[in-house]
Amino acid sequence: MFDLITNKDSNVKNDVLSGITVALALVPEAVAFAFVAGVEPMIGLYAAFMMGLITSAIGGRPGMISGATGAMAVVMVALVAEHGVQYLFAAVLLAGLLQILCGVFRLGKFIRLVPYPVMLGFVNGLAIVIFLAQLGQFKVFNAAGEMTWMQGTMLYTMLGLVALTMAIIYLLPKLTKAVPASLVAIVTITLLVHGLDLEARTVIDFVRDLLPADQKDTATLAGELPSFAIPAVPLTWETVMIVLPTSVILCLVGLIESLLTLSLIDEMTDTRGRGNKECIGQGVANTVNGFFGGMGGCAMIGQSMININSGGRGRLSGITAALVLLGFILFAAPLIEMIPLAALVGVMFVVVIGTFEWASFRIIRGVNKEDAFVLFLVTAVTVISDLAIAVVVGVIVSALVFAWKAAKYIEAKTHIDDDGWKVYELRGPVFFGSIQHFKDMFDVAKDPHDVVIDFNNSRIWDSSGIDALDTLADKYEQQGNKLHIRHISPECRVLLKKADKFVEINVNEDPRYRVATDKLA
Repeated sequence: MFDLITNKDSNVKNDVLSGITVALALVPEAVAFAFVAGVEPMIGLYAAFMMGLITSAIGGRPGMISGATGAMAVVMVALVAEHGVQYLFAAVLLAGLLQILCGVFRLGKFIRLVPYPVMLGFVNGLAIVIFLAQLGQFKVFNAAGEMTWMQGTMLYTMLGLVALTMAIIYLLPKLTKAVPASLVAIVTITLLVHGLDLEARTVIDFVRDLLPADQKDTATLAGELPSFAIPAVPLTWETVMIVLPTSVILCLVGLIESLLTLSLIDEMTDTRGRGNKECIGQGVANTVNGFFGGMGGCAMIGQSMININSGGRGRLSGITAALVLLGFILFAAPLIEMIPLAALVGVMFVVVIGTFEWASFRIIRGVNKEDAFVLFLVTAVTVISDLAIAVVVGVIVSALVFAWKAAKYIEAKTHIDDDGWKVYELRGPVFFGSIQHFKDMFDVAKDPHDVVIDFNNSRIWDSSGIDALDTLADKYEQQGNKLHIRHISPECRVLLKKADKFVEINVNEDPRYRVATDKLA
């Protein structure tokens, strides 16, 4: 927890400066997602502070930034609209407890089941979502009170400032890497806008657009420290049943997005995070949110990419981002309110370019059509729906594709041994997808009295395979013959009770299969 510098690539200066940059980018995101969820802006800012601080301190991935996210915000809308914000705090608290249990029971390892095409689709889909979200900053209210695209001087100024921001981020590292280019770009654009009195929208303009008309003039990002309070909901079973469905979805969405972002940062930094520890860190952070009036959240891929690209590697970068954000809320809200949206949009556009896996276009030409389909499917579902559904759909489709392919790779070589027994040397897995091929390989009517199935190069994977073996044994018995099985694994023998009166097991020649476990020794 107190190991703030975790690898040779991290240092205090880089982490602190990177954290300041991330804090600036967190503000509009937290405010926007708070309004998506239907809660006050300060609830989103509190969530960004608490999520960022706690996950950076005790999570499993140094350098990863957590905060209020859109993926979780959209899940909260219905609960807040129907039951109010106190029920949201209760749901976030329960979701945090569920995430802690996932970490305690070491369920984080199941992120390994996400195939590479699904990972590519996840990255590309999120890059597109981040890009589309920034387009909203190019809209303003017209005289009729309707949101329309910018026009004229305001649009050209916005585009020019965005382009200048991106140019600074791209060119400055060629001159010096002493300070994060993103931070320099934000400060430069802010000074330029206010020094030249340019017509450019700022963070406070964005906040005012989201507030009712009677609150626009008093809009501010200034606030106080979050305070402890038990959610004001009845402590009844009915309350649990109201918040439980939302809590389960929040738990899953938060862990999926966090663990996938963890895997992405692992690949970028050539290091390895700890998935189960991150589950616990996310859970503790969300539990604290429930008690201190935050909307909860999870890992943020956009801000995490800003941090990594700005040189943030250690825990100190995330801790700095959270503390600086709190400092903005308590002491420097007017300074944050002055930041032009164009600067933040430019930073996020650079993140989009860096996040999108451009190599996937080249990869598609070299992979099979099934993987290409999964990649496009996950990307599309991420953009159209949300991340959790996209990943689940991608994993299911990938699993079905694998099952279909694996079902084709089962075969048997036959010979007659010295005792006149016919031996089927099986190759390939016996499971629900391959049982029809398995059954078709045997010539029950013409086989001799004793038939042997040798599983030395095969294995029964599920109850469908056991049932197929039992059915085959029945057919041989009806012909007055006997079926023998060799080299069956000990795990499979437990499942063979139904067929044991027809089957002879050669225990002495059975192999011992090693299974991956979570044991430390």
